[in-house]
Amino acid sequence: MTDTATFLNELNSLLGERGLLREPEAMARYVSDWAGDTLGMPLAVARPADTTEVSEVVRRCYAQGIAMTPQGGHSGLVAGALPAASGQELVISLERMNSVRAIDPINFTITVDAGCILENVKLAAFEHDCEFPLSLGAQGSCQVGGNIATNAGGLNVLRYGMMRELVLGLEVVLPDGRVLDSLNALHKDNRGYDLQQLFLGSEGTLGIVTGAVLKLSPRPTQNRTALLGLPSVQAVIDLYGLARRDCCDLLTAFELIPRRCIELAIEATPELRDPLESAYPWYVLMEVAATGPVDLGAMLEQLLETGMARELVLDGALASSDTQSAQLWQFRESMLEGQRRRGEHLRTDISIPISAIPDFVTRASDVVMNASPECEIIAYGHVGDGNLHFNILPPAALPDADKKAHLHALEEQLFDVLDEFHGSISAEHGIGRTKQAAYLARLSPLERELISGVKALFDPKGLMNPGRILPNYSPDKG
Repeated sequence: MTDTATFLNELNSLLGERGLLREPEAMARYVSDWAGDTLGMPLAVARPADTTEVSEVVRRCYAQGIAMTPQGGHSGLVAGALPAASGQELVISLERMNSVRAIDPINFTITVDAGCILENVKLAAFEHDCEFPLSLGAQGSCQVGGNIATNAGGLNVLRYGMMRELVLGLEVVLPDGRVLDSLNALHKDNRGYDLQQLFLGSEGTLGIVTGAVLKLSPRPTQNRTALLGLPSVQAVIDLYGLARRDCCDLLTAFELIPRRCIELAIEATPELRDPLESAYPWYVLMEVAATGPVDLGAMLEQLLETGMARELVLDGALASSDTQSAQLWQFRESMLEGQRRRGEHLRTDISIPISAIPDFVTRASDVVMNASPECEIIAYGHVGDGNLHFNILPPAALPDADKKAHLHALEEQLFDVLDEFHGSISAEHGIGRTKQAAYLARLSPLERELISGVKALFDPKGLMNPGRILPNYSPDKG
């Protein structure tokens, strides 16, 4: 019996039949993400049921030199949680660790297993008249551990911040199997270095998050949603400035949507109808929410009156019920499916200063169209935090075999423009494998030295999610 076979048999004894998958058919759903990307088949899939089992699995991998791929809800977009083509990585899925451990509605905290589905966390908070505000299109399948590992953003960053601002405490299994227990529910804790912040956005390269204390907010008792038609991106940004001042911290979302995305949403969801009487070049989907006696309807109406008087807003639809609000948000959700149905395309996740968005869209569009006149640009995103998804559909006549290289060349040119605006190549999706080359090319020597040093300190054998963010490395060569 080989050492690998012995190792897997030992894991099987530890985890039981439900806890270890070894047949290719059983492992098939663990090798692809939301976009349908696949890389390879894992050595096996470990499905531990609690932190103790995670710790023991990791400890044994560390002793045997087995590479590990922590995995959440398969909703990533940068190939960060997919097993490598080598077939030598053990996928460690947290899906069986899905319990809400505790809720404290006075301290406004919820303690959960890392494998909890985001939507279930939100529902649990709702039952205690609280809200966990992280809001993602994939919230029905993504897991809290993955949200933490990628420092997830989403629709409500404008008001509540990214995942980094929503985590108070963590429980993490380190690459050698030791457990770092920092499940503190303190809203203020200023004791030296904040080690747990290193794991937020680390994409599973420093350890496996197994539990978290998350910050809750009071559940809004009312919200109002509006979909508005605007003439230009500059008008969108001007309206945002107005809304940010007039609505203050009650503004929860402010989404930029081009006309093409409305069309894609209708194609993907035929029951949707054009939301306004006329078509407009650009749309804003915005929402305000509050708890208490605030007249949100009057606030939005006043904003729209001012926006129309300044010729920023051309038309608009205000939702008067939760059902109508959900219908307006359906455009935002369905347009993603509409893009996916078009096949392979370039998905970007960039950020720039909010005030620079109009100039960036113009400059980047000119560069891309000059390089590829037959492609189609779909630029949308979260205006309130400067996060754009500047996506590109390749020319329809381009052979499938040539699309990947063509899109990669366009991405390089797009990132060059982004550098001119001092932006980021990743606002919320992370680096993974997909963006590694672009990320490394933009690191200064000092930044790379420090980041590599952190990785080497936590994971000296280079076994925890190797090849993500940083290249594979040998402990001898660094």
